[in-house]
Amino acid sequence: MLNSIDNKYMQRCIDIAKHGKGNVAPNPLVGCVIVHDGTIIGEGFHACYGNSHAEVNAIQSVKDKSLLLSSTLYVNLEPCCHQGKTPPCTDLILQHKIPTIVVGNIDVNPKVATKGIEILKSNGCEVKTGVLENECYQLNKRYFTFLQQHRPYIILKWAQTLDGFMDIDVSLKEKGESYWITNEALKYKVHKWRAEEDAIYVGANTVYNDNPQLNIRYGSGKNPIRISFFNEKIKNTLYHFFDNKQPTIIFNTLYDKKDGNVQYVKLSNPANYIEEMLHYLYEIKCQSIIIEGGKKTLEKFILKNSWDEARILIGNKVFGKGLSAPSIPFSPHKIETIEDDKILHIQKCDKLHL
Repeated sequence: MLNSIDNKYMQRCIDIAKHGKGNVAPNPLVGCVIVHDGTIIGEGFHACYGNSHAEVNAIQSVKDKSLLLSSTLYVNLEPCCHQGKTPPCTDLILQHKIPTIVVGNIDVNPKVATKGIEILKSNGCEVKTGVLENECYQLNKRYFTFLQQHRPYIILKWAQTLDGFMDIDVSLKEKGESYWITNEALKYKVHKWRAEEDAIYVGANTVYNDNPQLNIRYGSGKNPIRISFFNEKIKNTLYHFFDNKQPTIIFNTLYDKKDGNVQYVKLSNPANYIEEMLHYLYEIKCQSIIIEGGKKTLEKFILKNSWDEARILIGNKVFGKGLSAPSIPFSPHKIETIEDDKILHIQKCDKLHL
């Protein structure tokens, strides 16, 4: 029974932590719930990078602070114990003499990494760890991947027809006809995804052929950093990619320079551009990236095994002939249906590897 109670409140931590999606990176998503005698008396989440942590917000929300002396604090990630943009959460927990702390994941940040738990224990707190450990890990898979693998979390995304094509053959195209694969509802879904990640990548051919904006037009949220790689002199800049309306990084073979919101980054080894690009993004604390295409770009990431998750949109259409979509030798762990279309969610690894 104790486990089911702990699970219930830890799930609440996970649920409220998600409200910070798209706003806390490079920090983790954290939710905190404070329970007294079977009743939640306070809760909070980390809402924005640089602002108060979840534990602080939860403790401040408790109206009768005297109840903290006999309460349990639930948090999905080990409380921090170092001075960063905000003071250590362990100090505030000890200041209010909260006796019992229940933690989902140990923090892999070297500045914390069990130190927060040891401080709490050494000051008389009872600390329980590993509650909903896998679920808490999934919540912060971007954060853990970034710290452990020194690169952003990589999401592959593309749309294809029922018969496996990304685009219809040019011989079948009729003037004035739209060959958009998925429904209108999925546009809102895709733009919500964009708002949740730090960056979005397309190849140079996609920039030239499709002139994508790669911003948030359906729904709300911050625009991701637009990224591309040009392996030749840029033909012209009369494309959305160069409009200075949002942060943009152009990896290239010619120069380093900055032009308003557009940062040009020269690569030393263009033949190995994926690794060099990912290293640069790690250095600037970019925690996650969506790879949107085109086909050759997606297949390069798949071939190099440089991906963590794939989201494949299956439109309820048949082209018969055209550009075949990439393939991944993994089965979806979840299939989502939105009106007549589906989303296949594939994770390369869905197990905890802390």
